[in-house]
Amino acid sequence: MTQSVKRYNQNIRMVPAPSHGIIPERDLNAAPVLEARHLGIEFGGLKAVEDFNLIIGKTEIAGLIGPNGAGKTTVFNLLTKVYQPTMGTVMINGHDTAGMNTVQANKLGIARTFQNIRLFGNMSVEENVRIGLHNQIKYGMFTGILRLPNYWKEEKRQHERALELLSIFDMQDMASVQAGSLPYGAQRRLEIVRALATNPSLLLLDEPAAGMNPHETEELMANIMKIRDQFQIAILLIEHDMNLVMGICEGICVLNYGRIIAKGTADEIQSNPTVIEAYLGKKKEG
Repeated sequence: MTQSVKRYNQNIRMVPAPSHGIIPERDLNAAPVLEARHLGIEFGGLKAVEDFNLIIGKTEIAGLIGPNGAGKTTVFNLLTKVYQPTMGTVMINGHDTAGMNTVQANKLGIARTFQNIRLFGNMSVEENVRIGLHNQIKYGMFTGILRLPNYWKEEKRQHERALELLSIFDMQDMASVQAGSLPYGAQRRLEIVRALATNPSLLLLDEPAAGMNPHETEELMANIMKIRDQFQIAILLIEHDMNLVMGICEGICVLNYGRIIAKGTADEIQSNPTVIEAYLGKKKEG
């Protein structure tokens, strides 16, 4: 694993949490935003994820890494209720999500982006963000149909909020641009903004740096920190760019063949022989 890493979290101290995990010391007196306990799922008898345990502090930036096919996106699908687990429990802000669907989990405070961008390409940038704001509309059906004063008041508030969120990535001037015409990196940023629009307490980012050049990745790292600090939320990311992971993540969980093989800080993970073997393969003797 590379050692040429720019660290954004050098002074963070990770401490044991009550639920047998580690979280940033600053989050110790706050309830964890996520607790996954003995989580698992089988597909036709094949265990895709098995005995997955993870705790994330209220304002932690955490990483989930592992070789291709390790089960990382499956974990995201379990946490967001795209898949219903075969076993185990997912707690979001202290609430058990058993039996919930994706919409209900989102209302509890979990939002995500996807490995493959899923924007509404024929809609404007602002319209994409306002889709994320739908659960915060404060008028009823008849108010909307009749265009009563509260409708226009709420429309103005939603417009202003969308521009405010877009300003995180300096995209407010692109509000009227068709989303599908944006460059790849800008589409990635827009997807993050749309997820933020749902007002999450935990944001899941699935390979946010995919397709970005080093300069864009550096900006992304700074913006993830900005989002955490501005919104006071937790962030869990899947990422193959180890410079990004080691530079920004406080707690890191390593998955291989659907099972956790290591947890720890960036320094601990980089020097862990089991992790190195999972990525590089076992060195032949003789």
